Amino acid sequence: MKLAIVGATGAVGHELLSVLEKSSLTFSELQLYASPRSAGSTLTFRGQPLTVQAMPEGAIPADLILASAGGSISKEKAPIWVKGGAVVIDNSSAFRYDEAVPLVVPEINGEAALTHKGIIANPNCTTAIAAVAVWPIHKAYGVKRMIVSTYQATSGAGAKGMQELEDQTRSVLGGGKAGHEVFAHPIVFNLIPHIDSFQDNGYTKEEMKVAWETHKIFGDDRLKISCTAVRIPTMRAHSEAITLELERPADPEAVRELLRRSPGVKVVDDPAAKLYPMPLTSSGEYDVEVGRIRSSLVFDGGLELFVSGDQLLKGAALNAVQIAEYLQEQGALKGVLN
Repeated sequence: MKLAIVGATGAVGHELLSVLEKSSLTFSELQLYASPRSAGSTLTFRGQPLTVQAMPEGAIPADLILASAGGSISKEKAPIWVKGGAVVIDNSSAFRYDEAVPLVVPEINGEAALTHKGIIANPNCTTAIAAVAVWPIHKAYGVKRMIVSTYQATSGAGAKGMQELEDQTRSVLGGGKAGHEVFAHPIVFNLIPHIDSFQDNGYTKEEMKVAWETHKIFGDDRLKISCTAVRIPTMRAHSEAITLELERPADPEAVRELLRRSPGVKVVDDPAAKLYPMPLTSSGEYDVEVGRIRSSLVFDGGLELFVSGDQLLKGAALNAVQIAEYLQEQGALKGVLN
């Protein structure tokens, strides 16, 4: 099987290489593609240098493509790649809301990936992190309402977002002023309750993605979901405070035990020892940390919890590779017996 990464030199592209280093996915060839500006540069994979190629106009000679080059490129190019014989796992928002394209988190709806017609969508990073934590609770107790407040790292805006935080922090600490290009306002020593474009209902698109995508991944659009998304001055890992109203009352200790048995989740919940989810500890980790699990003071029998997950990993690169691994395990990729 020939594997290609499109957008290999971006933040998610680098993480894809790192995840593939440790992955069970087997392939005979790895191709790296990026913009013409990056063509000719080299990246290292398993100790070997690989040359980055400029993305071709037509088909890419690969059986599986992990795409992370932005929505406009995916929208234009992915159908061409599929016609050329490739299966595309796309990290952008280009196909997430297309009814014909499965939106997949393997711990939740991996089987949906098998229904693809050439393209499989990766969810928004904020959605993926929340979904992994909430899905086991939804299965056991039934979620009626879900209220989310996010604390999203600058890496959500890519390598340029992280660089702006670093540069502007140095500038301010050196006595200079904080400028901004990537974000709507200076991010250093600030919080910005504005991610993506505002919609007619007063919510941003980032906030609506949590509702739209959770409905599709869970296969249940009865959930009432509200989100407030906030950019914070950290490098990576998104955190979220989540309030749940449930159909059946839940005991916090029973939920802790449930989540300890759930794939993709790490329970970090010992306030007496000052242990709870944080970007500091979840950065670079595959599992989503879940803690501060307690009974809701608003909804009888409901829950409050706090989660933190590396959005470059579970929210992007790791989830994409896990989808590919699932397809290969099911014999649904070239080079594996069906």
